[in-house]
Amino acid sequence: MTTASADTPAEVLTVEEAAAILRISRNAAYAAARQWRATGGETGLPCIEIGRTLRVPRADLDRLLGRHGPSQAVA
Repeated sequence: MTTASADTPAEVLTVEEAAAILRISRNAAYAAARQWRATGGETGLPCIEIGRTLRVPRADLDRLLGRHGPSQAVA
């Protein structure tokens, strides 16, 4: 199994990691993820279910924040 290096951003984030990026609480992030799933992706925090865990795809989070490429990523 390979792991991402320190200078390569992860492809998927935990809900907690996404909450930190968005500067919202963990509970608010989980509520937004539930909203995403309940509305079929219309509103809320984009997420996917892997087993019994939720993950937030970085590309979807970047799109939500208006970022369009790796050159706009925040260090």
